[in-house]
Amino acid sequence: MKEEWKGLTLPELFELLEPVPLPQPVSMAPQTAGWIWIGLLLLAIVIASVWAAIRQRRKNAYRKQALAELKIASKDAARIAEIVRRTALTAYPRTEVASLHGADWLAFLDRSYNGNGFSEGPGRQIADAPYKQQNASPDLYAIARTWISTHQAKLS
Repeated sequence: MKEEWKGLTLPELFELLEPVPLPQPVSMAPQTAGWIWIGLLLLAIVIASVWAAIRQRRKNAYRKQALAELKIASKDAARIAEIVRRTALTAYPRTEVASLHGADWLAFLDRSYNGNGFSEGPGRQIADAPYKQQNASPDLYAIARTWISTHQAKLS
């Protein structure tokens, strides 16, 4: 022990200590090119996912609009028939849908959602609804809603 430190109290000795030097801050920048490539890859994946989600949302926007209109027209068979027809014209090529009527129209609706509720069930009301003043049965509303939600679209 040095001669000058003799007779000093512990707090006085602590005051003589020099502070410990702090280390340099750690850089948050990637140190190798591999981390930069991984970051760019992750960024590309995020951008592609967002882009695909936006495309899917736009692709199915017509369904959302049709379902909202269908909810408003739940008692009017002619209006339901119109909404189903407009939805089909949006989802399928016009040349495939526009000329269909009667049994052919009902068969097309059945084929497009893999069911038989239009040609053999309550959906038959759609074929003549535009020509008659009639109320829609609750089953017609239900099958139209199912068709709008589940048909396999071939957007043109």
